[in-house]
Amino acid sequence: MVKNIEMDEKVTLGVQLQQNIRNVIVINTFNVNPEDVDQFVKTWASAAEIAKKTMPGAVSFQLHRGIGSNIFVGYVIFESTEAIRQLYKNPEFPSKLSEYPASTVAASHLFTKIAVPGICVD
Repeated sequence: MVKNIEMDEKVTLGVQLQQNIRNVIVINTFNVNPEDVDQFVKTWASAAEIAKKTMPGAVSFQLHRGIGSNIFVGYVIFESTEAIRQLYKNPEFPSKLSEYPASTVAASHLFTKIAVPGICVD
């Protein structure tokens, strides 16, 4: 089972999920033991597939691995925080948490895109 920690102890994922925001990115970091990498990727893909099939508000999924490490960053773009809340209500999705290797430590946080003049567009 995955061990969840907060990215920001002052603004928890639970607090973020209570807000009604559109165009949300969920960023997850994962740290796993080397021997658990294959099982981790398999479980992540299976959880993403559930979200992709059952949640029209889940727009895009990506997973990246640190070069030469066992740190992963995954992100999912959702239409809204409501779509994320609905995903957690789907019994298939939370059940996947028990399939992650015991060494998995995850931190999740919600983000919105910001505009930086001359660099990033809103």
